[in-house]
Amino acid sequence: MRPRSLPLDAYRLAGRGRAKLFTLLVRRGFAEFGAGSAVHPPFLVYGEDRIAIGRDVVVHPGCWLQVIGEQARGEGRLAIGEGCSIGRRALITVAESVVIGRKVLLAPNVVLQDHVHGYDDVTTPVIDQPIARTAPIEIGDGAWLGQNVVVGPGVRIGRGAVVGANAVVRSDVPDHSLAVGAPARVSRRF
Repeated sequence: MRPRSLPLDAYRLAGRGRAKLFTLLVRRGFAEFGAGSAVHPPFLVYGEDRIAIGRDVVVHPGCWLQVIGEQARGEGRLAIGEGCSIGRRALITVAESVVIGRKVLLAPNVVLQDHVHGYDDVTTPVIDQPIARTAPIEIGDGAWLGQNVVVGPGVRIGRGAVVGANAVVRSDVPDHSLAVGAPARVSRRF
């Protein structure tokens, strides 16, 4: 067994301390923030008063959590269940509802977006067009979404399901199944 590196140990300890301090500073702004949860900076958040984070959740650096319900003429809500791990640079943007179950693992760069921007008016830039459609997203307990997965509006990913890296999920994934590809298709059930 290799001896431990003191500089690396000190670096890790400093990172954990920074995350604890940052979490203490931001936790009050959330609708709910469970014990043992941590948010690692840098971190971007909008609509935190409509975000509920369960116990023992880890939000890794570079994540962006956004609830934009007022722009979509609704009351958007994001709920993250206990024991979840939200990978680096994940983007979760909500106009209506995104519910992430317990013990869900999101790998780096996962995108969950429950709405689609309008683009039908060719005389108006897309950025100036209203949201065209919203539909809730639900991620079941124990699911795992691989790196760079994109989940669109109205999708339910079942309990214990696995979505392979780089998949684009536009339709439901059943419990205890593997979905891969763009668009994602179920390739195996277990």
